[in-house]
Amino acid sequence: MDNSFHISNRKSLYCSLAEGSMLLSFAGNAPRMSSDTYYHFHTNRNFLYLTGITESQGFILLVKKAEGKTEEIIFALPKDEMAERWNGKRHSFAEISEISGISDVRPLSDFEDIFHKAAISGEFSALALDLYQYKPGEPELEPQRFARHTAKQYPQLRVTDYQSQLRTLRTIKKPCEIDAMKEAMKATRAGILAMMKATKPGIYEYELLAEFFYACTKMGVLIPSSQPIIAAGKNNFCIHYYGYTGKARADDMILIDSGAYWDNQWNDVSRAWPASGKFNERQRLLYQCAYNTSQYMFDLIKPGMPMADVDRTIRRHCCEQLKVLGLVDSYEEAGKLMWHGGAHHVGYDVHDAVDTERDSEKPISPGMVFCVDIGIYCEEWGIGFRLEDNCLVTEDGCINLSADIPRSIEDIEEVFS
Repeated sequence: MDNSFHISNRKSLYCSLAEGSMLLSFAGNAPRMSSDTYYHFHTNRNFLYLTGITESQGFILLVKKAEGKTEEIIFALPKDEMAERWNGKRHSFAEISEISGISDVRPLSDFEDIFHKAAISGEFSALALDLYQYKPGEPELEPQRFARHTAKQYPQLRVTDYQSQLRTLRTIKKPCEIDAMKEAMKATRAGILAMMKATKPGIYEYELLAEFFYACTKMGVLIPSSQPIIAAGKNNFCIHYYGYTGKARADDMILIDSGAYWDNQWNDVSRAWPASGKFNERQRLLYQCAYNTSQYMFDLIKPGMPMADVDRTIRRHCCEQLKVLGLVDSYEEAGKLMWHGGAHHVGYDVHDAVDTERDSEKPISPGMVFCVDIGIYCEEWGIGFRLEDNCLVTEDGCINLSADIPRSIEDIEEVFS
């Protein structure tokens, strides 16, 4: 993404801010793993969406004054030769300005004085923060702590949550985002094909994980979109399985759920195949149900369809086929074999924070990108898997961005031939 993308995102955000508002977005910090070791740093996605800056500890202050006048400042760690010797190069302020398109870049130490003067100036009545928490009661992050600080020190400032504005902006992907997703998909395809080609009875899940990472890194992808899920046999019945210790038997299904990360965009693809390379009768029957449903959805999805109908239609279409197999008697029993939802958005997050998460009845629009995810988990037959593809909504229909990754029974078996 060049800085025009981030400049455009900020301009759109200003339109939703009231005059007399300040907005503060934090990059975040890597949490401590143990002793002096930290987890890999993952930039706050809204901060990244607004700035393009991937370094930790920074933040951006946006203000909208009377008559719509706006100002913006990035606060960042200054260059430090000794710190960089240990932890790697930091961007110079000039580099931060070039990446973000923001001319005013200050050291972190300037923030307290600048914010205090703005808060008591009488020009501002509200402070917008990213107060999102995945679950209520989770440990406070920097925005929550700053909200408490503001309420105590500057009670004249009304604290608001800008999540809804950012969710609206992130719902529709811009062309540069879609291009990045397509590049990420090339690496995802390479990684999944490498796992397929390496599969044989007796292989361990961790060996397949190594194949995925090797194929992706050869294409310049250094981190996956999320921790890959690679499961064999009974491990397939843990939806988010990360053990990697299972050994595939000849009659096991291999289930993978993975993706690549490219230019700040994620994708999320699931495939399944038999360890033997050849579907047995029951595997074939169940997999064909999922494949038929996926094909049906990619023929059906178009603008105007309520987002919630994606999940509802997946469950109904797949359930009708499961009824024919005698595995369920009615739609109400679909949950016995279909354990999770059939759609979630992708983009700046693997499960992207968008409008339709809060209002699932909102209509699908061109530029949305979401997963079509059909999972079938039949413990009675010992077969569990999912078929998950990434769907780009167009003006008159949709495109399967992951269509080139083998997905039909015939195409999968051909990889093993």
